[in-house]
Amino acid sequence: MTRLKAHVERHAVSRIGWLRAAVLGANDGIVSTASLVVGVAAAEATRGPILLAAGAGLVAGAMSMAAGEYVSVASQADSEAADLAREHEELETQPEEELEEMTAIYVSGAWAGGASPWKPMLRVTFWGALALAVTAMIGKLFGAVV
Repeated sequence: MTRLKAHVERHAVSRIGWLRAAVLGANDGIVSTASLVVGVAAAEATRGPILLAAGAGLVAGAMSMAAGEYVSVASQADSEAADLAREHEELETQPEEELEEMTAIYVSGAWAGGASPWKPMLRVTFWGALALAVTAMIGKLFGAVV
């Protein structure tokens, strides 16, 4: 009888939860705070209101993202736990079908977290620049000093 060694490897999918949250949080924080500051600055505000907007935006954004991400990740964990329970049951009752399902997933699924960085980088740059431009136009349009 041949004895098989345990095969241990790390898959990028194990990082997908925190990677998604980190990318979303960082992007949201940078774009929303920068947009807020550019909008206030475009209204030709002095340094004080600009710094106040930046500080308030950072604190509000951090609190909002922390609460939102906690709820989001907790909901995702609940869904994943339910899926795992179902998969364990299916493995017990229909192992051949589960093997086929898992094989199909690995043959067809995208490499999460290991894809080329160019497309996401261009996406973030485009939408970030658009957000900055729109808020700058709003600041210029209203032209009021806070």
